[in-house]
Amino acid sequence: MTVFRLMGYLFLPVMAILMISACESDDLINTGDPANLVVEVEIADDGSGYVFIQATADYAVEYQLRVGTVDEPVETNITGTFTYQFVQPGTYELDVRAYGSSGRYLRRVIPVTIVIGGQDVSPDQGYTTPLHYDGWELVWHDEFEGNTINPQNWVFEIGDGCPHLCGWGNNELQYYREQNAWVEDGILTIEARNENFGNRQYTSTRMKTQGKQSFQYGRIDIRALLPAGQGLWPALWMLGNDITSVGWPKCGEIDIMEMIGGSGRENTVHGTVHWDLGGHVQAGGSYTLPAGTFGDEYHVFSIIWNENTITWFVNDIQYYSIDITPGHMTEFHQEFFFIFNVAVGGNWPGSPNETTVFPQQMRVDYVRVFQLI
Repeated sequence: MTVFRLMGYLFLPVMAILMISACESDDLINTGDPANLVVEVEIADDGSGYVFIQATADYAVEYQLRVGTVDEPVETNITGTFTYQFVQPGTYELDVRAYGSSGRYLRRVIPVTIVIGGQDVSPDQGYTTPLHYDGWELVWHDEFEGNTINPQNWVFEIGDGCPHLCGWGNNELQYYREQNAWVEDGILTIEARNENFGNRQYTSTRMKTQGKQSFQYGRIDIRALLPAGQGLWPALWMLGNDITSVGWPKCGEIDIMEMIGGSGRENTVHGTVHWDLGGHVQAGGSYTLPAGTFGDEYHVFSIIWNENTITWFVNDIQYYSIDITPGHMTEFHQEFFFIFNVAVGGNWPGSPNETTVFPQQMRVDYVRVFQLI
């Protein structure tokens, strides 16, 4: 929580000066003037963009809040209590005024720096894993260095899934674009935006290694910072290479991490497998942080996958394992490729609402694949 406490200064509108000059009693003038303006500003530390303002002044009959350079107040009241939500990160000015019955006012202009989602989280914050494990070989990794997404590793899926898989099979609301993803300072960012494009209200990115990089078995570590907000659905997952010939779910699906945004849900991630058993079946587990959310700092989402089991970890803490030796789970004994995306809406998270702040970002520090020597 960030709180500012500031005193105010007296401003005299021209009309008020003319009226005062006609008066003979200083006492009468002073009782109509505000005095001792104090403004306290609290900036929410959850990335929501909210600021909470409390202004108090002696002899005030009205308070006004202006934001930025706009001259018109965004709110006027007699309590001096304001709540305002910014939807974009940046530095802004809050203009708080207390008016007296004389027409004079005290004013404070307060600069505030607003952080949306995980914008202020350094890659140095949070859990990390090594580049080397005893008995394992690093066979592929992307550390997202430079300033471009490596075309030797990644391709983009564009659109809303229509006409064959509208809403990508989950009634999702976004249109996927390549422009919503970039690499900078060693971090891959995928950004979900509230913008109209392709007859959809939201945009985001879905990128995959299909046809570029695929693997059978190993330890996979993905270090990431997750977005927040009702209706957000970040995922780090895999599909079997034979999806183009057998379709889903016969190809198999391994969800290394999924999170469902919304109040009370952003401290939990899910690891799941999907396969075909005369129809779609699935199994999986969940991990809940002991404190905080997955947008507070970076975490490492891992699986260890071999010919017998797939086991899920968060920060090297095991939370689920499944036996893949049964004959009806042959899907999980082939090469799989990666998919990274942030969906908006859909059957599982539900739609965004008035509490959802955009843009929201999933940031990925690295993806690493190790195999036993």
